[in-house]
Amino acid sequence: MSDILVLQHHPEEGLGFLREIFLERGHRPVIHRLDLGAAVPENSNGYSGLVIMGGPMSVNDEDRHPWLVEEMRLIRAAVEAGQPTLGHCLGGQLIAKAMGGQVFANPAGPEIGWFPVEKTAAGYGSSWLQGLPESFPLFHWHGETFAPPEGSTPLLSSALCAHQAFAIGQHCLALQGHPEVTAAVVRAWTEAMAGDLQRPGPGVQSAAEITRDLAQRCADLAAISRVLYAPWLELLPQQ
Repeated sequence: MSDILVLQHHPEEGLGFLREIFLERGHRPVIHRLDLGAAVPENSNGYSGLVIMGGPMSVNDEDRHPWLVEEMRLIRAAVEAGQPTLGHCLGGQLIAKAMGGQVFANPAGPEIGWFPVEKTAAGYGSSWLQGLPESFPLFHWHGETFAPPEGSTPLLSSALCAHQAFAIGQHCLALQGHPEVTAAVVRAWTEAMAGDLQRPGPGVQSAAEITRDLAQRCADLAAISRVLYAPWLELLPQQ
């Protein structure tokens, strides 16, 4: 069994479906609850991978959340060392900024709900997206987005957000969306973050729309997620 370091920033934004995949493959997630005041680990040495989850704060809020500086230092060291690194939403934005990219308000406004993403030109030929259709639905909950850092490969885009995913080398994957959500997670978010659903914009769905056919949507997403995560999971030690 290998240990995977997980950085969590919000009570409801945990591993979701990814926990099930880890356990199936014999990996043990070691979760650091930064939202509960846990210190950012000094390094990620001794872990087979690093996973960074989402959260409501901005990566640019270092004054309000000074631990963000330490978190980005940890991420940068992991990526530069070639450690398998995976980021979701805020986690993807933290990877972007840690590696020299930018994070800013999404020009089209918030993207919250179920929206399709499609492969970029580079994504079509990338091993990161092998086996995935050219377009597929993904769950989103973000107001900011990233500009991928220099030298990275843009992988996915959507009508409302130009940059949905990028890769650094063959070991680091940054995602703007949330392939990890389950039906229980989606319902919890619509309750815990209901205020976000009142924000204006074409990309903000209602709670009713988000939860419509939720079981089937999440089952379909789980099938996509298994393929999407597969190249990253293959980097980890196998049982």
